[in-house]
Amino acid sequence: MKRQHLILYIFIFLCSTLRGQQIQKVDICIYGATSAGVIAAYTAAKAGKSVLLVDPGNRLGGLSSGGLGMTDIGNKFVVRGLALDFYRKIGKHYGNFEQWIFEPKVAERIFLNYMEDCDAQQLLKHRLVALKKQDAVLQSADFSGTDGKIQRVTAKVFLDCTYEGDLLALAGASYHVGRESNATYNETLNGVQLLDGHQFPNGIDPYVERGNPNSGLLWGIRKGEIEPKGTGDKKVQAYNYRITLTNVPENRIPVTKPEDYDARRYELLKRQKEIQPWKGINDVFIWSLMPNGKTDINNRNGFSTDMIGMNWDYPEADYQRREEIIKAHEDYTKGLLYFVGSDESVPDFIRKEFQEWGYPKDEYVENGHWSPQLYIREARRLVGELVMTQQHCQGKELVTDEVGYAAYTMDSHNCDRLVVNGMVKNEGNVEVGGFLPFPISYRAIVPKRQEVSNLIVPVCLSASHIAFGSIRMEPVFMVLGQSGAVAACQAIDRKTAVQDVDVQQLKSVLEVNPKADSRLADILVHVSDKERVSLVGSWDQGIGKGYGMSYMQSAAADGSAQARFHLPETAKSGRYHLYTYFPKMAESGSTCTINVYDGGAVETKKLDFGKVEIKGQTSSTWVSVGEYTIESGSKKPYVEISTAGANGLVAANAILLVPVDDQR
Repeated sequence: MKRQHLILYIFIFLCSTLRGQQIQKVDICIYGATSAGVIAAYTAAKAGKSVLLVDPGNRLGGLSSGGLGMTDIGNKFVVRGLALDFYRKIGKHYGNFEQWIFEPKVAERIFLNYMEDCDAQQLLKHRLVALKKQDAVLQSADFSGTDGKIQRVTAKVFLDCTYEGDLLALAGASYHVGRESNATYNETLNGVQLLDGHQFPNGIDPYVERGNPNSGLLWGIRKGEIEPKGTGDKKVQAYNYRITLTNVPENRIPVTKPEDYDARRYELLKRQKEIQPWKGINDVFIWSLMPNGKTDINNRNGFSTDMIGMNWDYPEADYQRREEIIKAHEDYTKGLLYFVGSDESVPDFIRKEFQEWGYPKDEYVENGHWSPQLYIREARRLVGELVMTQQHCQGKELVTDEVGYAAYTMDSHNCDRLVVNGMVKNEGNVEVGGFLPFPISYRAIVPKRQEVSNLIVPVCLSASHIAFGSIRMEPVFMVLGQSGAVAACQAIDRKTAVQDVDVQQLKSVLEVNPKADSRLADILVHVSDKERVSLVGSWDQGIGKGYGMSYMQSAAADGSAQARFHLPETAKSGRYHLYTYFPKMAESGSTCTINVYDGGAVETKKLDFGKVEIKGQTSSTWVSVGEYTIESGSKKPYVEISTAGANGLVAANAILLVPVDDQR
């Protein structure tokens, strides 16, 4: 073949191969613009890496901007770094220090700000369709846009920050869908669990014609028998929408009858209410109030927003089938709202109460004022270098390579609805807590070494079903996203597999630069730090939800008990806002004395805890002491909590100094 013909042939071949395909080269490719994905992109970009954030949708933030405004916390100790920065930005918007309840549009704006404040690029409305892999190394990913054109992305490290785990699965990493048996990891709360949470009362007939099995089952009930307790299966805990409504008339769109509305879908609710009569709309919904007259509505009791058993094939379904499942959930949920507000079986006072609410004009404008994000509580779960289990949650096994903490109840929503002893019952709900914050292993966010060596999975991490139920909270996902991004940067810099990242160095980066930018770090001193905290007088171990693993309390109202928190020598001099942590108890005093030595003089302040307002899923909060210019080093500044003049228990838990320009 002549040389010019060969060149022409190669040119034609390349044109035909690359027609409709563009190639982009980056250091880090992140799939999934969830809260974890945005935080990971910001972190890596601020570290100087070229980053591309890809998502099938067109909205940043996942559930955090999709209706989940009543933040699941467990213990604020676990919320660190940029995750904490996010909730402080929420607080700034509403005029507070930190805030854990918020409107979807506010969260979305903050995620947009993160992306605008860094050099990471975005590729939205693009779905993952193919991966190229050599041995255990991912080389490129193909993403298809809505126009069918393919964008090929080559990267040194990939992060799967989706709720579904699509990238990890396509990459060949091991994963699990559904519930393991209790025997798999020597657990007691996994597998089939028939308990009382979000359950129907006894006596609800499951058949279309009461008492006649031949008439068929009511909508939403599966035909089959319950398996023995602890049996593993492929069933997935129910999904739902976290619903944003408003009662502000000028911002309200009425809840109208959906196109495919079928009242028969809600017959089970009618029968439930025959046994448990209506008292209020809280009977059926967890109706949490958000700022500016809005809600975050969640599932409650036997029949509610959870579409139990209708999502089992979602985790591994193709895009078309997933869209069908999402649409079915939307139709069901909108139908339920319409039913409660209009069906004649619902008492008039309930209908009138509900009709005060409607869809908000100023939310989800691009999606008909309805959230585009279905609550994917659980889909695929990585089976990585280490699997987090019930033993880790309950402190029976501890890891030392932690890259985050979790503290929420081991929480699984119901997975099935079927007939048990002639009655309809939900199965799968588990809510077990009572444990301290526990560390999450770095090995739980990386695949097995021989499977994929340049992939990190902060969301669909390696955990059993029941352990994932505690870990799967948005603040934790953000923490793990930041940790994963730092790990990716280290793997690139050292040219190593992600499994070989030095976790101690990773933790050091997160400690020294938790905000991933040029801002000063906070100064935090916890009462458990024996080198920095000295106790005088009578102090006892506190019981309840304080900050971190423990706190101390004293009833010595004569001032004979003091807890002095010494600032670390490494603290930077500057202007700080000082806070003390207040774990509220029934016996807590309404006053507390604080002595602050800033390096020059001692100032005494009386705090009034009676005026402290606590919002969200927590019984504790940081309380402002004031602004101080701290002179560190040889001046040895300190903060002292005293029981002088107290009228109840005084807690010594933690003190926090935040640079005054932190959110400016």
